[in-house]
Amino acid sequence: MRARLAVAVALLSALVLAGCGGSDTPPPGANPAEPARPVGVQDPAVLPTSSAAAAGACNPRASYRPTGALPAAGRMPSGSAMARIQQAGRLVVGVDQNNFRFGYRDPKTGNLVGFEIDLARELAKAIFGSPDKVLFRAITTADREKAIQEGRVDVVIRSMTMNCDRWERINFSTEYFSAGQAIMVTRDSPIKGIKDLAGKKVCAATGSTSIRNIAAKAPDAVPVSAPDALDCLVLLQQLQVDAVSTDDAILAGFAEQDRGTKILPDRFTEEPYGMAVKKESVDLVRFVNGVLERMRADGTWTRLYNAWLSSLGSTPQPPAPQYRD
Repeated sequence: MRARLAVAVALLSALVLAGCGGSDTPPPGANPAEPARPVGVQDPAVLPTSSAAAAGACNPRASYRPTGALPAAGRMPSGSAMARIQQAGRLVVGVDQNNFRFGYRDPKTGNLVGFEIDLARELAKAIFGSPDKVLFRAITTADREKAIQEGRVDVVIRSMTMNCDRWERINFSTEYFSAGQAIMVTRDSPIKGIKDLAGKKVCAATGSTSIRNIAAKAPDAVPVSAPDALDCLVLLQQLQVDAVSTDDAILAGFAEQDRGTKILPDRFTEEPYGMAVKKESVDLVRFVNGVLERMRADGTWTRLYNAWLSSLGSTPQPPAPQYRD
């Protein structure tokens, strides 16, 4: 037990270094050491999706097609969302600071690094000609949509699943990473799969698709919400929950850091990641998709995958873009 708590303290001190590396100070969250709070299906985090989502009225992977060649860096079209970003002098991106290999603070420098951090730098490079003209704003899972809608960020690149429910409120780029939900337990846990979760406390981040999926796929489990998936790992280490369930790519990062855990083999959902943009900024979505097209074609996506995510296995092909127009 002492060893597990030591790992938890090390993780939090290494990954949650506030105010460094050009990022805004993250919003305060609940104390991850507090006892987990079980939530029922009437909690807002697990309410049913909208009628459009339930009816399958959209293809969540389909975004807006790029229009022609990308404009030259530093010469964004007048009146466009990109021109407004250029005039502001920096691209503001909502990111994670606790997701190992995707977006986290380097314990040696305090700077934000990772696959999604480098994706943001590629967008800044396309707009300004410099990958450094970006302000990283650390946000929680539950705050992602609100940050976009309130204009606190220009783009969210934070392991965000595209689904039809979210498409009603915000827009997404094409898919930049393919994940799927899985389950993590301690190495000595008797839990072998989703069928064994009845009566067990299963933790996921507030506002995530993961906590909805737990309610849907394991209705006899006890969903537990926490501000961040990393908080769920701490609760598992403290034996306050029986399992953590989130995207397999996130769990892989946790497993690298805590060898006392294991990921169960079943992947029971598909979780396509897209960059989130304000609903009315379709021109920005088309521009982002043009940048992603270029990254797929010139090998940048593969280079970034190999730099950050090679531990997940052999390099896959970048997710193929799908368009709705």
